[in-house]
Amino acid sequence: MKKIEHIGIAVKNLETSNLLFTSLFGQKPYKTEMVESEGVATSFFQIGPNKIELLEGVTEESPISKFIDKKGEGIHHIAFEVENIDSEIERLKKEGFKMIHEEPKKGADNKLIAFLHPKSTNGILIELCQDIVK
Repeated sequence: MKKIEHIGIAVKNLETSNLLFTSLFGQKPYKTEMVESEGVATSFFQIGPNKIELLEGVTEESPISKFIDKKGEGIHHIAFEVENIDSEIERLKKEGFKMIHEEPKKGADNKLIAFLHPKSTNGILIELCQDIVK
């Protein structure tokens, strides 16, 4: 793993939360995006070398909507940048980690993503991210 790529925060209302975090960070998000496959709307803030992703579930079946129903708003996941997501998934599986996604899928911010199951990471949802090469 190369570095923390971003921290994901589940929010009930992206528009309201964008205003809150814009005030907190003193800048607007650099990107907003809909990820239809996950049923989420996202926005990204760049804070120095770090990124914060806000996520709003746009359907009741969205993983973010279910998370908020269960736990409320707050930190949802920590994402790590990897060089090669396929080999990292295989390495982690060999180490005994359980994957939510055995194959990478397209995520927000021009990334391939895969999540590790929190049952195998002390209750923390971990996301692997690799830039999609254009």
